[in-house]
Amino acid sequence: MKVTETNLPGVLLIEPDVFVDDRGYFLETFHAERYAEAGIPGPFVQDNLSFSQAGVLRGLHFQNPSAQAKLVFASEGEIFDVAVDVRAGSPTFGRWFGVSLSSDNRRQMYIPEGFAHGFCVVSPRARVVYKCTDVYDPAAEVTVLWSDPEIGIDWPVESPKLSPKDAAALPLGAIDPARLPGYPGG
Repeated sequence: MKVTETNLPGVLLIEPDVFVDDRGYFLETFHAERYAEAGIPGPFVQDNLSFSQAGVLRGLHFQNPSAQAKLVFASEGEIFDVAVDVRAGSPTFGRWFGVSLSSDNRRQMYIPEGFAHGFCVVSPRARVVYKCTDVYDPAAEVTVLWSDPEIGIDWPVESPKLSPKDAAALPLGAIDPARLPGYPGG
């Protein structure tokens, strides 16, 4: 498995070892000991699966309290997956990292606690699997506006299909600072 650090500390891009033969392929999507050695500690307590059509954008979401780290991959189709640092006091606050995750490239992204997460579907449809280190808590969920100009994400879709909650989200600068996670040592 190849693990690459990104421009956001703690956000990792994972390329699992893939074993291909004339029958197809095999890969491990998670192995607790190997992933912990690579800097992905867990424990993961909830697995999610979402199915979306082309142009759907989900996010940007985070929880505080009940913060969730996530391990994300596309089991079908292709998504543009994004992490945004929302930790108050962080030197990379408001910065983002995005990458294509697909059933063809089989990459994964690890998003630690303190980061908002979102993705948009760039194929006709996509199934996205993600492991979480805490259970979903609707009272702790915060949604950041996907098109926040201060963050400036270069989404590969101009007019995404959004949920009402995502469409009504506030820009990061308008969110009550008490709702943001803190930066250790910041």
